[in-house]
Amino acid sequence: MALTYVTLTSVSAIMFKNLGMDNGQAAAYASYLILAYTIKPLFAPLVEMYRSKKFFVLCAQITLGLGFALGALMLALPNGVALLMIVFWLLSFVGATQDIACDGVYVTSLDHKTQSLYCGIQSLSWNIGPIVASGGLVYLSGWLHSTYFHHDATVFGPDWMDAWRVIFYIVAAVTLVMSVWHWRVMPDGARVENAPTSIAATWFILKDSFVTFFQKRDVWMMVAFAFLFRLSIGFLEKIGPFFMVDPLTQGGLGLSNELLGIIYGTYGLIAVLLGSLAGGFFVARRGLKATLFLLCCAVNIPNITFLLLSIYQPHNLLVISAGVAIEKFFFGFGSVGFMIYLMQQLAPGKYTTTHYAFGTGLMGLCMMVTGVISGHLQQLLGYVNYFTFVMAATIPSFLVTWFAPFHQRDQSE
Repeated sequence: MALTYVTLTSVSAIMFKNLGMDNGQAAAYASYLILAYTIKPLFAPLVEMYRSKKFFVLCAQITLGLGFALGALMLALPNGVALLMIVFWLLSFVGATQDIACDGVYVTSLDHKTQSLYCGIQSLSWNIGPIVASGGLVYLSGWLHSTYFHHDATVFGPDWMDAWRVIFYIVAAVTLVMSVWHWRVMPDGARVENAPTSIAATWFILKDSFVTFFQKRDVWMMVAFAFLFRLSIGFLEKIGPFFMVDPLTQGGLGLSNELLGIIYGTYGLIAVLLGSLAGGFFVARRGLKATLFLLCCAVNIPNITFLLLSIYQPHNLLVISAGVAIEKFFFGFGSVGFMIYLMQQLAPGKYTTTHYAFGTGLMGLCMMVTGVISGHLQQLLGYVNYFTFVMAATIPSFLVTWFAPFHQRDQSE
């Protein structure tokens, strides 16, 4: 799930920047690909209609693997970037379908206690995807560009297409291998009550799922929580890597793709793995209601490391790596609470899978809106003022978490 999502919506931003786009264009183009993840509740009932959730996972992964390979071929053609955007836009809908089905397998195959027990592992697995993609694949793109294809790493432009074509072939191969593994070991996932049997029934279920969703007690507070919990992360997601690779004269840190990949793929990976495991253990031991605000603090407060890095622009890689590791550790730690809240407070009811998709779709809407404007806003403010703004953007997250309703019994305790 995460490998697809991050490759389409975050790694592509680095690629667009490598190809010569400015921060505003690169962030906006990558963020438009979040649209499918935002509106996925509209087609979530289709996953309930036919065969099993596992069937949809496998079909989606095979399509994604072939699609990434096609994207690599498109990049070699005239107007390759425009053709790649079309392929990626279609793949985003396939990736969103994969997310719905995967989440459905998790939510319907496990009870609340087991969900809490394994949510740290689930969050860890999700967070491996961004680190592998934003770390390993970005590093490899820089190495291929400078060492294998012998291009100048300091010059952004069309020469970067050679390296990124190889990256997309690798993503295609990994996705297809994963589909074979999931075919062997993944459970089918339970069918929900009153699963639709036709397109007409699907539209009725969709309408009914919307009606029952907005009949939930304090639903608007839960909607606000789902949308705003990661608001500051949305503003940071695209601009953080841009800040790392932009030259010192533009307020960045002047790192190469290789160094960016090493920092995110080594220190960042270790930190997010430890944070996710610690967060899952923390919630399972103390319960979600008692820990949710602390988890919100963990997600938001460490963003100050980017503000400090932008002020001092350190040359020391250890200092830069420590800043990234701190932010990633606490992001992994706090994200556990967000996922458990959606599973146990927002999703329960007649349409658990669809309502969970509503929650993750709201998160996707936040990531899309903030991503589209983040590059343009950063260009307007400069990095120091922009990261100051990111810290101010944490305030809504604290408010919605403080007032988040708990009407389902906290079974993580």
